[in-house]
Amino acid sequence: MAVTIQQIAERAGVSRGTVDRALNQRGRIDPQVAEDILRIADELGYVPRTKKARARKACRIGVITQLAKYSFMTEVNRGIQDAAKELRNQNIELILEEGLSVDENEQLNAIDRLVKTGIDALAIMPVDHDLIRDRLNELCEQGMPVISFNTDIPGTDRLAFVGMDNAKSGRTAAGLMGMLTRGTGRILVITGFFGNRINSLRVEGFVNEIKKNYPDLSIAGVQSCFDDAEEVEKIVMNAMLGAQGIAGILVVSAGQSGLEAAFAKLQLDRRPYIITYDLTPWSRRALSENQIDFLIDQDGYFQGYRSVWLLANTLQNGELPQEEYEYTDISIRTKYNI
Repeated sequence: MAVTIQQIAERAGVSRGTVDRALNQRGRIDPQVAEDILRIADELGYVPRTKKARARKACRIGVITQLAKYSFMTEVNRGIQDAAKELRNQNIELILEEGLSVDENEQLNAIDRLVKTGIDALAIMPVDHDLIRDRLNELCEQGMPVISFNTDIPGTDRLAFVGMDNAKSGRTAAGLMGMLTRGTGRILVITGFFGNRINSLRVEGFVNEIKKNYPDLSIAGVQSCFDDAEEVEKIVMNAMLGAQGIAGILVVSAGQSGLEAAFAKLQLDRRPYIITYDLTPWSRRALSENQIDFLIDQDGYFQGYRSVWLLANTLQNGELPQEEYEYTDISIRTKYNI
């Protein structure tokens, strides 16, 4: 029986994604870890499929993203583009449709354009709407492999999801906030769009964990900023001027730079503790300048990169993803590890 990447991963004590990067010399990986993986692969008699894959017919993979202009997409797109360069050597073409919003009709049109070009598989950051759900199920019924990444969509026959466990990340944020505040005070939560599944799961995980383990912390409110920095600024200004005892602020969406503008105007002796999401140029600077305390990163590069490679492996090697959910690490960032 042929040796699988999963067997190597179990023996090495790492993820399948790490084994894939080591065997194919792509992506970031610790040199010592890569050496151990290659040694184990050799001991087990692993035979790579590269030559077989290159002999297969040409394929097209469609990729659809959301919110293309937002800075958190920089790393996701970098992963997609790196995968695209590598897959050209295997006769696979990537066709990217960059969505500007979370509008279901915009995304539905993008799906239809890709289908008309003759794609063989689809990687998508889906809008959680019945129109998208029904269209994806149609494609799955027709035999097209579909993988969701960054954000998932329940009720579809997609093969797998690659991304963060957002509810778990929300619980992680709650634990951090509890430690920062010593478990007392009021917490302001700022989300993007209430209909955004990622935002909702993060908020739900945060609120549930606060209620369960930090009884002396209360939620001052959950407010939507529509991913807009000026709206974040207004929300923070109103909360700080109108409510007593705001001990911490959690921002689970884009628009985080509004925090800086608000506190510049408020001129407080001591700002609340702040936790945000996604490593972006602004958040790197904000961490280094002590404007925020913790940041939770979801490894956008791996999401874009891995989802495309899973589809390529399915198309050319006939291997389905071995796990339905391939979660990225929940990485806690401070000014000391950026």
